[in-house]
Amino acid sequence: MSIRKYNSPRRTDSAAATRGAILSNAHTLFLARGYAGVTIGEIAEAARVAVPTVYTSVGNKPSILTELLKPALTEPAIADTLAAVEAADDPRAVVELTAEGTRLTHERHWDLVYGLFYRNPPGEPAVKAVLDKGADDYVQALTRVADRLVELGALRGDVSREEAVDLLWFHLGPHAWMTLVGERAWPFDRAQAWTARSACQALLKDH
Repeated sequence: MSIRKYNSPRRTDSAAATRGAILSNAHTLFLARGYAGVTIGEIAEAARVAVPTVYTSVGNKPSILTELLKPALTEPAIADTLAAVEAADDPRAVVELTAEGTRLTHERHWDLVYGLFYRNPPGEPAVKAVLDKGADDYVQALTRVADRLVELGALRGDVSREEAVDLLWFHLGPHAWMTLVGERAWPFDRAQAWTARSACQALLKDH
């Protein structure tokens, strides 16, 4: 005789609500005080749950931060941009699409990416590993952009494929957005226009 496992929708909804409350309050506290300045106990108090519930629902502090970062690392704009890049036949459009896609990814998650990870990055190895994986994925995405420019025969004669990846990282990588928007207070529109224009000048032979 088999025993059917009972799944309660109400219990599932309650668990999801608890997890959401923990992550939401952790997000707010991390931005307000910095990652190092927040304890699990304070997250639990803000979310109105017991400390063990935080651990069973989400995990320790690095696990919580990793969960908060996931939406930025899985941002749909990344896949959408790469699909548009691979379909584009105009080299300038390839660069401009990349500038738009990297802008959208940063803009949608700006409070977390700039407010926490850039200004005061956490030092835990588990968090660093997630950030390093995100940086590697970013480089791989820009490598696909460089490959598309190579396929179109668009690179300047003095720019190799490897240098194209480096130049894309310089002009459209995270530090460009952190510097122009974060440190120099440029609007995203202005930063997008400038990074696209400067990347075209650095990379394209017919620009």
